[in-house]
Amino acid sequence: MGIGTLAHTVGHLPLNQLTEKLRGRGVDFVQLALSKAISDIDTSLGKLSPGLANHIGEQFQRAGIRIGVLGCYINPIHPDPQQRRHEINRFKEHLRYARDLGTSIVATETADLTTYLTQDPERYEAIGWELFKQTVEELAEEAERWGVHIGLEPVFTHTLSSTEKMVRILEEVPSSNLGVVFDPVNLLPPTAIHAQEAFLDEAFAAFGDRIVLAHLKDVIVQDGNLKSVRSGEGIFQTKSFLEKLHRAKPGVDISLEQLTDETMNDAFHYVRSLMS
Repeated sequence: MGIGTLAHTVGHLPLNQLTEKLRGRGVDFVQLALSKAISDIDTSLGKLSPGLANHIGEQFQRAGIRIGVLGCYINPIHPDPQQRRHEINRFKEHLRYARDLGTSIVATETADLTTYLTQDPERYEAIGWELFKQTVEELAEEAERWGVHIGLEPVFTHTLSSTEKMVRILEEVPSSNLGVVFDPVNLLPPTAIHAQEAFLDEAFAAFGDRIVLAHLKDVIVQDGNLKSVRSGEGIFQTKSFLEKLHRAKPGVDISLEQLTDETMNDAFHYVRSLMS
């Protein structure tokens, strides 16, 4: 299993400085959000090309680091149709150039579950779901065209708010180019904090075969709410999760979150110690 993190964990920097700062840190791969990580190259919609994508990928390769996934976190149900179209087009552009950058996965979350609550308190979930499904259908067609994967990340408070909804979108959009970015802490309901084994077993049984990337962090309970912290600092059953993940998807990449430049080394050491 490759261990990585967000490229912008070490800062929003010129490309050469970014890769040099990541070099030699034990990072197998990065999740690269282009605009968040690279400060000296315009990667906004319409600017990517095969040459530019290859150039960026080559700088990471020279530092001994893979680009494991592109983070292109759009709002697939944005209430403004023009803004939604812009974000869809940006994601599609990432899909087109993913392989030139050296990866085959483009990942996104799915926006707030309550986006349409004020518009229609009774049907807000259904409205959001229908727009989400339409967006995923369009993106899946583009992913199939380019032979790459879409990584959808379910989050407890987002449109994909549960294990059941993750299964539902995979069934309603039956594309083999759709995959799951499984962040168990993001999907964990507060009611399941003391039943983590059952939660994990249910999730792996439901979509374990569709996982294309794992995210990893820890969690604490603060004022009755769950708060994310870096691995090793909370009560998430990390070792059990890693064992289940290895059985379901041996060799899958794991991206560590909630890190800073200063805490990255300790977190990597902790996770690797659980995998030995």
